[in-house]
Amino acid sequence: MAIEQVKEYLKRWNRDKDIIEMEVSTATVAAAAAALAVAPARIAKSISLKLGDKAIVVVIAGDMKLDNRKYKDHFGMKAKMLSPEETLNATSHAVGGVCPFGLPQGVDVFLDISLQRFDTVFPACGSGNSAIELTMDELHEYSQSEGWVDVCTPVL
Repeated sequence: MAIEQVKEYLKRWNRDKDIIEMEVSTATVAAAAAALAVAPARIAKSISLKLGDKAIVVVIAGDMKLDNRKYKDHFGMKAKMLSPEETLNATSHAVGGVCPFGLPQGVDVFLDISLQRFDTVFPACGSGNSAIELTMDELHEYSQSEGWVDVCTPVL
């Protein structure tokens, strides 16, 4: 189970016990925001994408969506989302529980600047009913992020 993998991964920072597991789904931004009683924008959604022949994860604020022009300007190619099967194979997390933690070697993580509006955000932890509250510094460190990018636009 992917959540067990994430718990093991977060032990190195002593944060495995801080994972919030709920009885209800957190698989969508709306469901996670309702379950956690926070604004949807504070849900850090992880999007799995194909970049050439490799997979990447871009973490963005819950009220944002990928902007194709910004993405192409930054990464040099059009954004192409992975299918649910490709996502599971590449990240070891199923859609709804994809997170930037404990990913297989070679899957790079990027954080969108849309998250920087908040003191803390809530990314998933490998299952469709889990989350953890993290500061931006913690998110950057624990995800072993390649850095901050500006590839999103607000959802209207």
